[in-house]
Amino acid sequence: MQAGAAQSRIKTFFLSQEGILFVVLILEWFYFHSVGPRFGSLENNFDIIRHSVEIGLLAVAMTPIILTGGIDLSVGSLLGLCAIIFGKLWRDAHIGIWGAGGGAILVGALGGSINGVLIARLKLPPLIVTLGTFSLYRGIAEAITHGVDTFTGFPAGFLTLGQEKWLGMPAQLPLFLLIILGMWLTVHRTVLGRSWRAIGFSPEGALYAGIPVRRRLFTAYVLAGVIAGVASIIYTSRLGQAKADAGTGYELFAITAVVLGGTSIFGGLGSVHGTLLGVGAIAILGNGLVHARQPREVTGMLTGLLLILALAVPILSKRLLSGRSRKKMDPEPN
Repeated sequence: MQAGAAQSRIKTFFLSQEGILFVVLILEWFYFHSVGPRFGSLENNFDIIRHSVEIGLLAVAMTPIILTGGIDLSVGSLLGLCAIIFGKLWRDAHIGIWGAGGGAILVGALGGSINGVLIARLKLPPLIVTLGTFSLYRGIAEAITHGVDTFTGFPAGFLTLGQEKWLGMPAQLPLFLLIILGMWLTVHRTVLGRSWRAIGFSPEGALYAGIPVRRRLFTAYVLAGVIAGVASIIYTSRLGQAKADAGTGYELFAITAVVLGGTSIFGGLGSVHGTLLGVGAIAILGNGLVHARQPREVTGMLTGLLLILALAVPILSKRLLSGRSRKKMDPEPN
């Protein structure tokens, strides 16, 4: 009985979008390993992890938002603003490096709160709100730096977080795994996570069921802002500098990873581990194309194509299955 149940679960997994993506990720890795001699090295795989942590954090933060049926186009811009505030507090306000980091996280929480108030309290469309704050946060970062100021010269101890190793692995990986674990437990094992799914299925139904919809939506956007602040610190540590264009385009990669991992853009369905598979697929694709000596522009093209396919395939599959079921139900003509 137990063996049969285990086989059934394995079969169900590999027929799901997450299972298919897992197989694609493995095939992708072996393909680039065959065309790029150094791709499969341990050092390069650690490099893939190191360069995908910030996008991974934003994607994990985006998962609850998309589960509610929302969207956040501002996370990349908010990361850039938090990075600038971090550098400004450290260099110009002479605040300690970790105090400046705390300030960056507070700015992230404030940015998320603005999104949350406008969407949850004023009931404005998430797409329009975050499109507006996408420009607002990037504009503030550029205004602070006048588009040219760059914050550099950070202490060596701080740069260790993004550039060095800890116990043989990238130093930022333990923090990344800790946040992933916290988000996974929140989404999959708490009342808060179940309420996000319920809101995605039906906001009205969730409200009638006694779920504080506005509060739950507000929490999702604030959480995304906090994680964007954390990502800005890791980003700055990895590059050793903070500029107004930090995180440009990261929102596209994050949304693609979430949707590619099986989270429905309409809300209600999805998982954190699926999102991580999406992040892995995008990270391997970008790194593998470099080892295959393909132009970097190809990465953006294929990422956009992946996003379109991830959105279109589930919808087309449902329509195909719906059409087949209707044919079976309709009586044959005499």
